[in-house]
Amino acid sequence: MMRLLVVLLLSALPLLAWAQECPEAERSQVASLAEQISRWDDSYHRLGQSPVSDELYDQARQQLARWRKCFPLAARAADKPLASSRGTLAHPVAHTGLEKLLDESAVAGWLGTRQDVWVQPKVDGVAVTLIYRQGRLSQVVSRGDGMLGQDWSDAARKIPGIVQQLPEPIDLTLQGELYWRLNEHVQSESGGLNARSKVAGLMNRRQLSDAEAAGIGLFVWAWPNGPGDFTERLAALSRLGFTDSQRYSRSIQNISEAAHWRTYWYNHPLPFASDGVVLHQAKRAPAKRWQVSAPYWAVAWKYPAAKALALVRKVNFKIGRTGRITPILELEPVQLDDRQISRVSVGSLKRWQALDIRPGDQVSISLAGQVIPRLDQVILRNPTRVEVQEPDAHAYHALSCWQLDPGCEEQMLSRLTWLSGNQGLALPHMGRETWNVLIQAGLIAGFLDWLTLDAAELANIDGFGERSRTRLLDSIQSARQRPFAQWLKALGVPPVARNNLEGDWQTLVAKDTQAWLATDGIGPGRAAQLSAFFRDPHVQALAETLRVAGIDGFQARPDEQ
Repeated sequence: MMRLLVVLLLSALPLLAWAQECPEAERSQVASLAEQISRWDDSYHRLGQSPVSDELYDQARQQLARWRKCFPLAARAADKPLASSRGTLAHPVAHTGLEKLLDESAVAGWLGTRQDVWVQPKVDGVAVTLIYRQGRLSQVVSRGDGMLGQDWSDAARKIPGIVQQLPEPIDLTLQGELYWRLNEHVQSESGGLNARSKVAGLMNRRQLSDAEAAGIGLFVWAWPNGPGDFTERLAALSRLGFTDSQRYSRSIQNISEAAHWRTYWYNHPLPFASDGVVLHQAKRAPAKRWQVSAPYWAVAWKYPAAKALALVRKVNFKIGRTGRITPILELEPVQLDDRQISRVSVGSLKRWQALDIRPGDQVSISLAGQVIPRLDQVILRNPTRVEVQEPDAHAYHALSCWQLDPGCEEQMLSRLTWLSGNQGLALPHMGRETWNVLIQAGLIAGFLDWLTLDAAELANIDGFGERSRTRLLDSIQSARQRPFAQWLKALGVPPVARNNLEGDWQTLVAKDTQAWLATDGIGPGRAAQLSAFFRDPHVQALAETLRVAGIDGFQARPDEQ
């Protein structure tokens, strides 16, 4: 029987793994993602426009490939990203494309089986073939589908950055990248600046002004029939006037050197946008055998992603101390720079409502200041609009949720966290987690219930050891010694200058809106907030609790006793 159970368990493991990698909820999204990618392809290759960045596009394609493995029957349409870019002019030599290696380990594996490898920046532009006859530029053909492209010759003849007449009367076929010239461009700081789309749009117009033509440069990355020796090839290109190729090529021996140049070019000024590096093995197939597919002699290693495509799993709503509602997206974990991101704030309830983000949608995220995850935009909507129960914005405000009424758990927890934090009573060992433990244990139902907790009550909390109980009781005792001004902040009094809160509780609660308005530095809005705070019945009940507890500033004056 035990052996049978083990066999059944082992046989179930692949199914469990499949279920985790292939959630059934994603089956309906395969076709819509494929359609969206097809629209992006058409927009870029036919119109010269990039609706999304390269990195988001690449991630979308990777996700589509994963989903197609999960659900092979969900999307049967043929994948032809270059279909709408096909032109009428044949390339003398096919454009091969590049395989994009995902990480350093994959690059190291590729390098480990090759010799005489060179690295260049992966220029972020548009690919072309340049054909010279007897030393004169004869034709420039857009990449198109790799076999057939469009005739860009007329526009190319106006571009000073393209050599129009070679110093030798030779026939020559080159492949390279037209790029938009940038001054001291640092990719890690400025990103791509949509430079590629700008060049594509200008070339597709076929009519360039002198200023526009002067803004376009050329980086030659392939001489299909050139010298077999890479050093000789670079030197010959430089003599012919194509100097960028030699200037931005480095011989490398191992992954450390490849990583060095990738980091260097990512963080140092270049005259063009780049999105990674390209590794070239000097030895390659004869030009007549080149095909529209990734070759064995060259690969791309992209820069760290500045944006990530993330699948929304759930929408939560965080309610802050003042009643502000912040939607939080729970994401399928994604890697961004060196961090794994699984949550991102939408910022405000109004923005969430405008974006209408639901589970199953795909969003773009980036890092603000290279630290904080930031929601950029919705990239793809789930065709099935999942219902999300949003909180009632009118139910939460600066004076709501002093008790654990239904729906008040989040705001109450935020209030308590504020109270014990440095901006409040600065109570050691009483953070959000501790407050949550006390709430879950049923020891806190009101905002100040914790003031009367004793050792016997704390002893009933599972997993709450003697040391934790002692530290908590010490914190509670220290709270009783905090001065009146600190308690006002802990209660959440609207922020004003400290000298505007002079006097005890009775003095402050006696002021009406006009009295507050007469105080220096307090305008109409703040005056109304202060009056509402001190006259709120819940706040006054809290003040009475603090009076009974003997807290400084809340006791009645002697003449009132």
